[in-house]
Amino acid sequence: MKKLCMIILALGAVLVISQSAFKSPDSLTQATLGQKLFFDPILSRTKKISCASCHKEEFAFADTSAVSLGVHRRKGVRNTPSAMNMSLQVAFFWDGRATTLEQQALIPLQNPIEMDLPVATAVSRLQHNAFYKAAFQTVFHEAANSANLAKALSAFERTLEAGDSPFDDWRLNDNEAAVSESAKRGFAIFNTKGRCIQCHFGPDFNDVEFRSIGLYDGKALRDSGRACVTKKESDVGRFKIGALRNVAITAPYMHNGMFKTLRQVIDYYNDPDKIVSRSINRDTLLNTPMGLTEQEKTDLENFLISLTDKRFAAKLKNKGASNHLNRL
Repeated sequence: MKKLCMIILALGAVLVISQSAFKSPDSLTQATLGQKLFFDPILSRTKKISCASCHKEEFAFADTSAVSLGVHRRKGVRNTPSAMNMSLQVAFFWDGRATTLEQQALIPLQNPIEMDLPVATAVSRLQHNAFYKAAFQTVFHEAANSANLAKALSAFERTLEAGDSPFDDWRLNDNEAAVSESAKRGFAIFNTKGRCIQCHFGPDFNDVEFRSIGLYDGKALRDSGRACVTKKESDVGRFKIGALRNVAITAPYMHNGMFKTLRQVIDYYNDPDKIVSRSINRDTLLNTPMGLTEQEKTDLENFLISLTDKRFAAKLKNKGASNHLNRL
């Protein structure tokens, strides 16, 4: 795993491009064109919101609300996850309805709750905009169309790789001072008593499977997750297992944003029945309580915080969450 992590981190150096690249269409690449589009409200019906309205850069391209607001302040139905560290993923959205970043890129545009703009209309706007008319010719040698619009947006999203965290400094560079002893204990708990490693592993600490953690009861919690796509009863309550990198700054958590803090998430996993007593189709991994002590919960939380990319160190300090780190 260590070798794989080093390869991925080397290839996945963050390429968020300077806004100065937007000055001339001649200077654009697929990624920088995609970045401009990501931040441009031209892709929404009202021309008032953009992809970045819900995927906020300062919060690792996630949102701070349980659900985001789309055009005309329409309320979404699921929490906005981070758009970072997508390159190795094989399914997108909580229910996995898209299997490529290109497919994913155009779905929010057309969603009536989100950006509410038919792709054909979006393409027409770009074709009649002087800047984008020149930009697409420069980058793709053709006019804007649905395919190259998706390519540009996904090219930018593939640059949003983050792997320069205190944890990486500790594990990859053998810097024992990079994280606290508490975080180190938390990593051990993550791999053993906490059972987290069963679903969160690899360079981004995620999995390609869909799991039910017990947040469906058919009453108060009625989002059936993956079953919305597959129509299979066995998929009721199953959701995508998201990456854990930068998780400390992407609250609230879960598909419905029901947990406001990492400690609430840990408390839930420690004993799910205390919070959702009659869940349906919950994974057998959560059949018995973990029995974590308060110190073990703190250690586990500190490990999760140590997965935060160093560029977000100030965000952690503002939240008072970096006391466990010796340095950032």
